[in-house]
Amino acid sequence: MKPLASRLGLFLVFWLMIAGYAPGDLPVGLAAAALATWASLRLLPAGNGRVRLLPLVGLALHFFRQSVSAGAQVAWLAFRPSMPIHPGFIAYATRLQWAGARNAFCALSSLLPGTLPAGSDDHGSLSIHCLDVDQPVADDLAEEEGLFLQMVRDD
Repeated sequence: MKPLASRLGLFLVFWLMIAGYAPGDLPVGLAAAALATWASLRLLPAGNGRVRLLPLVGLALHFFRQSVSAGAQVAWLAFRPSMPIHPGFIAYATRLQWAGARNAFCALSSLLPGTLPAGSDDHGSLSIHCLDVDQPVADDLAEEEGLFLQMVRDD
């Protein structure tokens, strides 16, 4: 019952943010939130995963630091005439077993400048496009994944 109520509440909040708080629109908002909740639970059934708040804050701070640092590095490379980069793909073997957690990790890592998850194979390894394959991209991803694993837990 908890995933149903939390998703319904989340979709209703989204509706109110988009449509405004007019009381006359509330029945339509409730219907839209109910439909979105049904589709959400049908397409992504509720799992046992929980998010820990303190590691989430730590991951957010680390992510902000990494984003600023990587963004500055990408900008520096872009403005250099010689562009000393070696773009390409690497395979990253993730420890995340649940597809939902793997997808969330891909979404998180796609926000970091210089890397972009481009798919996965049958064994769960991610194909990551990087601006410079000579950089320790796999080590950086392992660090990000470790922080992500601290935040997410299965009960």
